[in-house]
Amino acid sequence: MPIYEYLCHACAARFEKYVRAFGERVPCPTCGAWDVEKLLSSFATTASSAGEAPARGGCCGGGCGCRH
Repeated sequence: MPIYEYLCHACAARFEKYVRAFGERVPCPTCGAWDVEKLLSSFATTASSAGEAPARGGCCGGGCGCRH
């Protein structure tokens, strides 16, 4: 299930929610309003020096601290 970030127009709360379908409607967990906007999420990246492979996050890419 993908996770999406939302903004509530009624109370200005930001929250994340796992959803089963892309168009699934979700209420604000703070105030219960249905007037929420799905926000465009961006992925974190790290700039690299010339000739180096870009840094990668996630497990075994430096993001979780595992050493394999």
